[in-house]
Amino acid sequence: MTVAFFNHTRICGIKTVLPEHFIDIDDELQYFDNNPKKLARAKKMMGYGRRYIADERTTVTDMAVYAAEKLLLEMKIDRNDIDLLIFVNQKPDYPEPCDACVAHGKLKLNKNCTSLDINLGCSGYVHGLLTAHALMSSGAYKTCLLLVGDLCARTTDQTNRKGAPVFGDAASATVLTYTSEERNAYFVTGTDGTGWNKIVHPLGGMRLPLDKDTIDLYAEDTIGNRVLLHKGIMKGEDVFNFTMDVAPALLKDTMKAANWTADDVDLFAIHQANKQIVENIIAKAEIPPEKAPVDVFSKYANNSTNSVVTVLCDQTNPLKNVVLCAFGIGLSWGGAALDLSGLYNGGIAHYVTPQDAPSRERQIKYWINFFKGEEE
Repeated sequence: MTVAFFNHTRICGIKTVLPEHFIDIDDELQYFDNNPKKLARAKKMMGYGRRYIADERTTVTDMAVYAAEKLLLEMKIDRNDIDLLIFVNQKPDYPEPCDACVAHGKLKLNKNCTSLDINLGCSGYVHGLLTAHALMSSGAYKTCLLLVGDLCARTTDQTNRKGAPVFGDAASATVLTYTSEERNAYFVTGTDGTGWNKIVHPLGGMRLPLDKDTIDLYAEDTIGNRVLLHKGIMKGEDVFNFTMDVAPALLKDTMKAANWTADDVDLFAIHQANKQIVENIIAKAEIPPEKAPVDVFSKYANNSTNSVVTVLCDQTNPLKNVVLCAFGIGLSWGGAALDLSGLYNGGIAHYVTPQDAPSRERQIKYWINFFKGEEE
């Protein structure tokens, strides 16, 4: 077990943003043979509930910037004080430049602000916090804005009944500051790159570029669930086995790193893969169920990169000692034992797509004109 320890970075505030549009599983009875008992069993076992889905004019950057704007306003933070911007996002607005630079421009941050991306999914928030703590520990940076998010629901075919009920879209903003006070933070992370292909988008990168011959390629399982190859494939059974091997041990290792027992922890924020998986992790790790919410999945679904932040933002009571546990694509995992004393919890807000948000056609026209020097 490798542990990273820091003691001069404070997590000051958090805020999560969801799209305005949602689907309730109760409105999808047709996918359960119009049988209310089948639907009820699925809800009880898997925890299916409500999932929020971004429209085609909304990106992770749009929602993350909105979360940042609201958080900075609510906390009365001067954006000119931000000297480090980290954006964890695996659904970028553009292949290049990085979304951190795009967000930097939209937020009108100081030009002396370092901005960088991390391409990671479900374990991404923990890795983002780890990176922020590492960069700030020297005192070189004083205020960090950490943005994370994902659009798993928007990129999932809603007729795919393995994937569609599971995923919801979300993004968030977190503010961290350097402090001279003792503020202990412990991180335990790991990777099993031999399983990189268990959750993968085969098409669209430089290995297999997306073109007219591959845009419509899809895979279909034995019961007709279909996925486009440029939108992602997951080997669910393998990922479940990986999760059961890694997540319970990660919880124990993270507490051990901080010299905590479960009695010392106010909240275990576990990645909300689905209700069944979280319950299995809790049982195997032998932690108190009342300290590890599973209902966040039913409220907002699996928010991928933003999942553990959604758990934090859903809490209404003040928090001190918190353990984060995240795992997924890569295959990667990350745990954190954090002191969140004095945290401002901005809760969960909704992003409403502006009426003047450009359509796909308008954006394409803009870039053609931009290249010709005739942009609007």
